[in-house]
Amino acid sequence: MIKLANYSQGRWQEGKGSGSTLYDPVLGTALASVNADGLDIAACYDFARTQGGTALRALTYAERAALLKQVVQVLQDNRDKYYDISTRNSGTVKNDTAVDVDGAIYTLSYYAKLGSKLTDQSLRLDGEPESLAKENAFASQHIHVPLRGVALLINAFNFPAWGLWEKAAPALLSGVPIVVKPASATAWLTHEMVKDVIAANILPAGALNIICGRPEGLLDALNALDIVSFTGSADTAATLRNHPRLRHDGVRFNAETDSVNSAILGPDNTDAAADLLVREVVREMTIKSGQKCTAIRRIFVPEARYESIGKAIASKLKTITVGDPRNPEVRMGSLVSRQQKDAIIAGIEQLAANSEILFDGRKETTIQAAPESACVAPVLFGVTKPDTHPLAHKIEVFGPVATIMPYRDAEHAFELARRGMGSLVASVYSEDPQFMAQAAVRLAESHGRVLLVNPEVAKTQTGHGNAMPQSNHGGPGRAGGGEELGGLRALRFYHRTAAVQGAPDVLGHLAPSAP
Repeated sequence: MIKLANYSQGRWQEGKGSGSTLYDPVLGTALASVNADGLDIAACYDFARTQGGTALRALTYAERAALLKQVVQVLQDNRDKYYDISTRNSGTVKNDTAVDVDGAIYTLSYYAKLGSKLTDQSLRLDGEPESLAKENAFASQHIHVPLRGVALLINAFNFPAWGLWEKAAPALLSGVPIVVKPASATAWLTHEMVKDVIAANILPAGALNIICGRPEGLLDALNALDIVSFTGSADTAATLRNHPRLRHDGVRFNAETDSVNSAILGPDNTDAAADLLVREVVREMTIKSGQKCTAIRRIFVPEARYESIGKAIASKLKTITVGDPRNPEVRMGSLVSRQQKDAIIAGIEQLAANSEILFDGRKETTIQAAPESACVAPVLFGVTKPDTHPLAHKIEVFGPVATIMPYRDAEHAFELARRGMGSLVASVYSEDPQFMAQAAVRLAESHGRVLLVNPEVAKTQTGHGNAMPQSNHGGPGRAGGGEELGGLRALRFYHRTAAVQGAPDVLGHLAPSAP
């Protein structure tokens, strides 16, 4: 069994004690162990700040982008190995692994290319100087500078590859050293990627660090000028926010958490739009076994189409083969662990007590794996009275589960979507451009991203659940209130903004200054 060591202070270090074990979720075999007991977290952070941060800031944005490009090449060279690890540790079929691994490489490549065009001046200055006195004798100029702390990246179990690099890319491009804390259940893939990059000796010492397991003092050792970027459950985010370093010291915190995302079939109710919605719902329910924070959880359709859309989705779900991802006939693999399976089954039972079951994979799908595996078949619920249902807008079953609900008119659909109290994404399927534009404006207030799909973009649209680096990823309220990606917007989190006041000729010297 592999021991996943921690990389801190420029060297690999194993924790003390037994640690915890990672398992194959289908076969149940032990794969690796993680252990961070006894690790000096304060020393890890200090080395990252003083060594890694100093070295990164000595480079220009373009020079740091060149380093990211080299990292991309390392990941591409080892892509097949990552696929194998994902199959064994995450239980994903090849297409689902691509979403994680290839998505990570693409995102990193995007920021490498984006950064290659940056100059210190183009990113440093925020707008034009504003006069503060008559005849512009005194003025104010806002500037952005890379923070000099460390970025602690706490990632979720469902995207061990993409979750790492979508945060690391803008952080490193900004000149900020990172400490990666992957979820233990799937830490093997994250660890292997970090290990390969460190072995390639691309980044300065201290720029990239990884902690596997549950060390003492992970947040305690932060100082007020460090930052934390978190992806995971809303409950965990709430616990982190309550830590003294965040609550009292003001450590900057970004959270991307679970949400009950929506798909809406427009009131124009065309067959072409309905087909697009059905296809996307099935895809979102089954990709990575529904273990995506962006997956469709609620489906809103005109009252007249409630029954027919439900049957269409159920018909396609019947064709999905579930089981061991090593079986070429299987289209949907397993959940990441048997603990997650228990949680999903409990959630299904909770919804089943208050909802109609339109498709029950537990009865209609033969799982091609042992009963004790972490495989769970898709389940589609129906709720005919969405205004009064106690759970449909509150519970997210983080697996292959979704609920379809009817709406009366467009305003009703928008209000139902808003009842999620903050979501990462809503997608709209229609052939009426006026309705889609209206939907975008109404949904934007409570969603981080709005996807508009008509037949014209059916073959080119990037998908409801895919977080593209060019677009904002995050959402208000329940979704965590954070923002990631969105092109250069992602770099703002890793910079400080300050207003500099002085004589215009002095302010004119700000841009060329060294970091």
